Amino acid sequence: MRPVHPISVLAVLAILILVIAPVTAEPTVTISSFEVTPQVLMPGDLGTITVMLTNTAGSATISENTGPQVSGFESSKTTDISVFIEKAGLEGNGIDVIGDNYQRIGDLGPGQTIPLTFLIRAPAATGLYFPEVWVDTKGGRSTRYPVPVNVNTQIAVAKLAVLGTAVTTPEAVKPGDAAAVRLDLINSGESAAEQIIVRIGNASTSVTTRDAELYHIRSIPAGQSEAVDITLITDRKAENGIVAVPVTIQYYTIDGVRHTENAAINLYIRGKAEIGIASIETSPERFATGEPFNLIIRIENAGTGDAKSVRATIDLPISGTHEAFLGKIKPGNDAPALFRLGSAPAGDLQYTVTVSYNDEWGDQTETFPLSLSVAPADYSGIIIGILVIALLAFGAWWIFIRKTPVKNHE
Repeated sequence: MRPVHPISVLAVLAILILVIAPVTAEPTVTISSFEVTPQVLMPGDLGTITVMLTNTAGSATISENTGPQVSGFESSKTTDISVFIEKAGLEGNGIDVIGDNYQRIGDLGPGQTIPLTFLIRAPAATGLYFPEVWVDTKGGRSTRYPVPVNVNTQIAVAKLAVLGTAVTTPEAVKPGDAAAVRLDLINSGESAAEQIIVRIGNASTSVTTRDAELYHIRSIPAGQSEAVDITLITDRKAENGIVAVPVTIQYYTIDGVRHTENAAINLYIRGKAEIGIASIETSPERFATGEPFNLIIRIENAGTGDAKSVRATIDLPISGTHEAFLGKIKPGNDAPALFRLGSAPAGDLQYTVTVSYNDEWGDQTETFPLSLSVAPADYSGIIIGILVIALLAFGAWWIFIRKTPVKNHE
């Protein structure tokens, strides 16, 4: 037996193992810096807030197979990851915001920064205010960032903790499914935020928390963040649309003052159709080979969303109509697919029903293997009819012979 050379083994493994293993860096928009002009506003003064939006993801490193090699099989390349900013706005929280929100800002490349400026007016009362910058990005991600605004006070704002939030949710959730949500608390101030309490509210009975509604974090140092993983449960009867789950964040700064920030988890609920076979029948109910018949297959929707443009096809190898258009089937309803078919051979015929449709999640296709029993032709009626005719003929002949007189020959 010839020995196997190690290089040959490596070559075989290289051919059999074709693995592409990406290591991705998920793009996230954060507020990298802010500037309030002037630094201290007088009551009624106009000012500006300028924030810098930064895409924190640099690139994704992808390792991929390049073929058989002695020293290894992989090489790597980097792919930039952009993030699309849907909109950005400023919630005053006591500060008068002048002007509209920014809509559909566009793509922000990895590591890139874009400035946004908001025009504000200071209120009549002096104090420290925290208007919030709200940034929504494509893919169910949002960022909430409070900016301290000093209105005629002696507080050193730069030394205080400033907590912002970044919320990551699924792009959409089916009614009845659980949703994994990540809430990032980001301290962009110059001192620690202490005794942080995160409270998940109940905005609707259709969405509730699976575990705790209250989370406690002892401290978040300056320039650091803390993630809170939350699981939300959706009701199967929840209506389509966006459900906003309120989040309240309380924390203490170094001066002993308690601050409260409000955020929201926007969960997009999108129903999905679930197609199945409700019943199968034929007309006539019992038929035999050589007889045309109708096949009626009732298609049901047991899901939570409309099934639209429903079409059913069968692959029975007999003549007739093999496709039926049903239109829209709402949740909890069904509709008949009628196929007019010709003569079928006797026996159990195996066939497949293919149902195509579209719902809120795109185009869908379901297949169902079925069978159809066809009885052999019944000739007993014909045989009985022939026997009856034969007996009648024989009877008539017998009576005719019996009643015919026999003539004597002289």
